[in-house]
Amino acid sequence: MTDPNAQTPDPNVPPQQPVPPQPAATAGPLPQDQDIQWASFAHLGGILGFLPSLIIWLVFKDRGQFTNVEAKEALNFQITMLIGYVIGAVLSIILIGGLISLAVWVISIVFSIIAFLRVKDGQHYRYPFALRLIK
Repeated sequence: MTDPNAQTPDPNVPPQQPVPPQPAATAGPLPQDQDIQWASFAHLGGILGFLPSLIIWLVFKDRGQFTNVEAKEALNFQITMLIGYVIGAVLSIILIGGLISLAVWVISIVFSIIAFLRVKDGQHYRYPFALRLIK
């Protein structure tokens, strides 16, 4: 039984050759100015929390050495701040938690801005206190 909707190939049109799949394009290394830019954004993103640092580190860790080092540093600091927020939330039962959360918020903003200003000039920045969980 044949398909009544099937079209017979036109003898004047050559058959199409299948197109081989193209390899995925890999991103090259970052130029120095972009490496510094993304590294500084990783620190400045700390104002919003740990996600900007995590995303920048995951996307650019293999493309720029400076970004890899600085994004890890920023991420470690933001994880430390997240732990501080959790402690503040737990201690909010005895009313001191609000003060702890406020202090963590201020410290996070101040040190993120200091780190951003230092890193945008191409200098490495190490936070005075941070759990170094990501090596």
